[in-house]
Amino acid sequence: MARRESDKPIVAVKPGNAGGAKGLTDMRRDLRDRTAGLRTGAQFSTKLKSLTLRASRSPHNQFCSLMHLITENFLRACFGDLKRNKAPGIDEVTMTEYEANLDENIKNLRVRLKARQYYPQPAKRVYIPKANGQQRPLGIPTVEDKVVQMACKKILEAIFEVDFLPVSYGFRPGRGCHNALDELSLMVMSHPINFIVDMDIERFFDTVNHNWLMKCLKQRIQDTAFLRLITRFLRAGVVSEGQRLVTVTGTPQGSVLSPVLANIYLHYILDLWFERRIKPKLKGYAQLIRYADDYIIGFQSEHEAKTFTNALKARLAKFGLRLAAAKSRTIEFGRYRWQSACREGKRLPTFDFLGITHYCDRSRKGNFKLGRQTARARLRRALWAMNEWLKRIRNQTKYQQWWPLLAAKLRGHYNYYAIGGNLQSVKNYYDRVRQLVWKWLNRRSQQRSYNWEEFQRLLRYNPLPKPRIYHGYPAFKRMYA
Repeated sequence: MARRESDKPIVAVKPGNAGGAKGLTDMRRDLRDRTAGLRTGAQFSTKLKSLTLRASRSPHNQFCSLMHLITENFLRACFGDLKRNKAPGIDEVTMTEYEANLDENIKNLRVRLKARQYYPQPAKRVYIPKANGQQRPLGIPTVEDKVVQMACKKILEAIFEVDFLPVSYGFRPGRGCHNALDELSLMVMSHPINFIVDMDIERFFDTVNHNWLMKCLKQRIQDTAFLRLITRFLRAGVVSEGQRLVTVTGTPQGSVLSPVLANIYLHYILDLWFERRIKPKLKGYAQLIRYADDYIIGFQSEHEAKTFTNALKARLAKFGLRLAAAKSRTIEFGRYRWQSACREGKRLPTFDFLGITHYCDRSRKGNFKLGRQTARARLRRALWAMNEWLKRIRNQTKYQQWWPLLAAKLRGHYNYYAIGGNLQSVKNYYDRVRQLVWKWLNRRSQQRSYNWEEFQRLLRYNPLPKPRIYHGYPAFKRMYA
């Protein structure tokens, strides 16, 4: 996360220090500017909270005046919230270059926004590898477009966050992947779940219908200038291999604005539809858990699970979306199905959700337990990335210089995957990483540096973080024995 100017430590200067009165005057001016920045941030935080309060008090209230919130100070604060280590857009202007003349750039940006003359530039198209061997397209906006997108994101979150249902966990304040995984554990282990509907929307971010998305936004927003700004972002297009491509569908995946737009879209076409139209007609238990465009639905009845699947296909088709046939299925899962499978000597299928493979397991006392382990594709990808990094840096510096970064990478892996039930998989990752480190330390030259015993001594004097559970199973009350 970018470090804000107001986050810098305030250093007291004595009159006798180098620089004399002039240095002291500059320091006082700097202190005054930082204090003003803190006051500005507090003011806009209050304005956004006011939006949220009005939205919560009046669920059907529509906001007709929002563009006046995007002031110079607000844009400057949004710039401070951007990450600094991201690639530049098509104009090749980096965060550091934009910040060098920040006041003038922000002032010019605000003038164009007020005059309705601001047009986002096309995003630079890049591709990142996916676990299945394919490539995921991402769009990298310019720094200026990121600033405006951050401003729009904050305003949209302030309005729509009170409308979002508890079933949604992706890209929301105070919620994350582990919250969704905990809710899934509670659903399977505390409720009579017999079937899991594991569905995947095919190329969701590339196929979002712009007209339907704008209708979703108009449920709460009637400011035509603000809606026009969102439309311009949607239609800005991308530049791929020197050619500009017009985007008629989809949200700019990889942008700051895309996740909140996806949440708003799926809130209306999936979350509300399931809670208000589907659940009241069901006789058995059912629950939806969604993280962005990844979602899982648990059902008690097989008939209701299959009926829902057919209804979901029709629902998505209405909004220009469709299910990925190869990744969509309904499987037997849960305590009662596991007990029946054990009596018959069968094994129930597994499913992946948020990089974790879930399966029916047995506790130490022989009772049903939701088993969890790192998905094989995610584990392979993590090991491949670690191997490539070690190969790249092995000869650049002494190992003492990149060793702390290696430890940080291990802690980052643990922080996500070290959840209840997954300790063995995390230990396997740790053991494999140690082997990779040993291999690449010995390939810095033609002469071997360490045998395995010497490498173990090296680890004793330079220990790496050991695997442990960072996120245990959620506490739950077993409602059905």
